[in-house]
Amino acid sequence: MGDEIDLSGDGGVLKQIVRRAKPDAIAPSDDFPVVDVHYEGILAEDGKVFDTTREDNLVFSFELGSGSVIRSWDIALKTMKVGEVAKLTCKPEYAYGSGGSPPDIPPDATLIFEVELVACRPRKGASVGSVSEDRARLEDLKKQREIAAAAKGDDKKKREEAKAAAAARIQAKLDAKKGQGKGKGKGKSK
Repeated sequence: MGDEIDLSGDGGVLKQIVRRAKPDAIAPSDDFPVVDVHYEGILAEDGKVFDTTREDNLVFSFELGSGSVIRSWDIALKTMKVGEVAKLTCKPEYAYGSGGSPPDIPPDATLIFEVELVACRPRKGASVGSVSEDRARLEDLKKQREIAAAAKGDDKKKREEAKAAAAARIQAKLDAKKGQGKGKGKGKSK
């Protein structure tokens, strides 16, 4: 495991890399703010698992920065890449605070999460612009294919014409040889 990194600067959110992502893996960004994660949440006080996606193998999806998860997750997931697994230690002020989240999480609980970033994707509403861009790219590709097909057709026609011309030349030579061979007595005697 890697060293602990203090993501919040005050010890409130600590991250330890359990498994590194591949170097070319993508990370959450403005273009890819929706993340899918697997996680297991543990109470630091007694080691009790209070929540997990591992049992039913379903991913948990949310948009970073939208306030739909505890603060520590917004902070930590921004630092991860797809495929990375990290252990996050979250102090109460970055988790559920003095109120907790009854009945599973008591007040002022420090939480430990093992989180795997499974995927990053664009938010649904943001894909409208990219759909029109994708259509334009597809139209360009279609035009390029049509041009290539036409050029290929022209090449094929030229090859067929060249074959026909070559066949005509060969036939003409054969006809000429047949014409020369008549009456010249080229037969061999035994």
